[in-house]
Amino acid sequence: MPRKEVIAPAGFQTSTTPLSPGIKVGNTVYVSGQVGRHPTTGQMGGDIREQTRNALERIKMILEAAGTSMDNVVSATCWLTSREHFAAFNEVYASYFPTAKPARATVEANLMAAGALVEIMVTACMPD
Repeated sequence: MPRKEVIAPAGFQTSTTPLSPGIKVGNTVYVSGQVGRHPTTGQMGGDIREQTRNALERIKMILEAAGTSMDNVVSATCWLTSREHFAAFNEVYASYFPTAKPARATVEANLMAAGALVEIMVTACMPD
């Protein structure tokens, strides 16, 4: 079995929740659900667009620390607190995946992080 490696970027603001930001096993990177907190300050974004950007920037940092990138994301699971945020969320999300969009599921949910409007979890592969 391939070795399991915890991925935690330097300067990355983590929560007190018992989880690893990312786990790399073989050629696959699993990124834990990221909410709309700024990657380095931990400040929650003020609206759905800012929170979506923050979550995706957090994911980008984790993937880069693992040696891969947003170009190699193969699937994403996304949670929104309101379907009213779906269009604005999609605008920001699409800017991070202009081509070769990952498989995705998006659902409405009651998120655990106080003030969170979005949470995104991804799986990526390592580049060839």
